[in-house]
Amino acid sequence: MRIADVALPTGSAGASPAQIARGVHAWVASPPLRALVARFGGDWPAGDLAAVLAGLDDFSARHWDFRGGRERPEAREPALDPGTAGQVLATAEALGLVRPVPPTHPRYAHLVVLGGLAHACLRRVAYAAHLVRHGPAVAGEVAVLGSFRPLSEVERAVLAGAGIEADTEVDALDAAVRRVLGIAAPSEEDGHDTGHPHHSWSSRTYRPDGLPPVRVLAAPSSEPERRRAHTADTQRFWAGHVRLSPGDPVLMVTAPIYVPFQHCDALRTLAVPYGCGIETVGTDPALPDLTRLPEPTLTPGRYLQEIRSAIRAMRALHEVLG
Repeated sequence: MRIADVALPTGSAGASPAQIARGVHAWVASPPLRALVARFGGDWPAGDLAAVLAGLDDFSARHWDFRGGRERPEAREPALDPGTAGQVLATAEALGLVRPVPPTHPRYAHLVVLGGLAHACLRRVAYAAHLVRHGPAVAGEVAVLGSFRPLSEVERAVLAGAGIEADTEVDALDAAVRRVLGIAAPSEEDGHDTGHPHHSWSSRTYRPDGLPPVRVLAAPSSEPERRRAHTADTQRFWAGHVRLSPGDPVLMVTAPIYVPFQHCDALRTLAVPYGCGIETVGTDPALPDLTRLPEPTLTPGRYLQEIRSAIRAMRALHEVLG
């Protein structure tokens, strides 16, 4: 079944907090999400938008959190009947987690590639390279954002199959950048190794001929005693290394399944404090450059998990809108 698409909160430069909040409300209160909550036996939360977001956060923690604090590859897959699984997939498509959408503007101030699991590092960097060679112009830099998260054995095997050796997420991103650019070494390097991956950071800048500079950043965690750096940490860290101006259009590249939550993280960490524009797109698996790269199997459980991630990101975004 196909359900009508639901728009994400606006990323237009200079959007007011009220405009963004209306977009949050439209997404979380949309008919497909309401129907999905009902399918899992939930009553719709009462109260204002903050109360609804809190209620959905609690509900999704009980019914759609299959990670339990673990990394995404370690999440369990729930046993769902075919009807429920079909509704999950249709809802995920309507909420913007399935189909890739191309960039809409001819020019951006910066292009930001968000890191992830090993296969995602390869695919997102390859897609970004395709965009800067064939798509919209980038006036500033291409920023490739990750952390010193250690790779799992499964991720190492994925990279080995592509002829890449790497120990951390940022190693995988850096190797992917060097491969797609055909450059052996960065022109500039900086960083601070504290001996602990949650505290350390690094920066490598490549300057390919005819293309914008490419900066590969590994961010430290904002809560190093509790966890590794997450998406919002990497976005804030990058913002501290580049001059963002009000009105700057910024293009974010991730996987389609993560577009809603990472779009909202970017609104919270970049658009609200800096006044820049944010457009978030997912990689297009049909591109020839990407068909040769490994792609994970996306299951109903994975989509439920990332619908929960989007709810939590929208709750965090709403809290900073005032």
